[in-house]
Amino acid sequence: MERVEVSVVMPAYNCEEYILKAIESVMIQEPDLELIVIEDCSTDDTYKRLLELKEGMKLPEGKEFRLLKNERNSGVAASRNKGVKAANGSYIAYLDSDDWWEEGKLSKQLALMKKEGAVLCSTGRELMNPDGSSTGKVIPVREELTYKELLKHNSINCSSVVLNREVALEFPMGNDNLHEDYITWLSILKKYIRAVAINEPLLKYRLSEGGKSRNKLKSAKMTYGVYRHMGYGRFSSLKLFCSYAFHGIKKYI
Repeated sequence: MERVEVSVVMPAYNCEEYILKAIESVMIQEPDLELIVIEDCSTDDTYKRLLELKEGMKLPEGKEFRLLKNERNSGVAASRNKGVKAANGSYIAYLDSDDWWEEGKLSKQLALMKKEGAVLCSTGRELMNPDGSSTGKVIPVREELTYKELLKHNSINCSSVVLNREVALEFPMGNDNLHEDYITWLSILKKYIRAVAINEPLLKYRLSEGGKSRNKLKSAKMTYGVYRHMGYGRFSSLKLFCSYAFHGIKKYI
């Protein structure tokens, strides 16, 4: 395929119930794009469902649906990296298979990134129940974010992110045992200084019982591990974690 403007990278694992909504929300976006779904050896019928969708879906003009399959279960970080390496787009957009976007999300982000010369853009999000209904809670974002501010709290949700493909290749995700996306955003901002955001809930974020962040004790340990991974000592990591915990509690009140 010739180069498109955006490559949407979507890991897929045991998500047969939700993934159609995620895919449909990609296909209504305005820019020419390719959707790259990386099937991660699901134990349910996700792969079968994806094959059926790929065969039967009538794609809008300027859209392509590509399906990759891991040889073994590799996790979200490795799956995202695989999608980025296979991408033809000038920009990478991440979307988890149980989340979905509002119409116009990508166009708004691309316009802002080009205007501001930014390498990364996120958006606000609305929290959704597992059944897809709204919780009524919207999480706002700062319209400009620096490395120092991001250390206090990870306000960049992965499913909202658009970034330059070269930057995604420069900072591949790793450390599935930690918050792999948080490490990536910190690393990017440490070099590129700032990120921008659209303070609108253009992402619909489904709260799933199995997500890493739903186990608060485990999530807390992983966040502390992020600070240690970024080179901070025990005392500095503890101070940063206290700020993170405060913002985390405030976010859901």
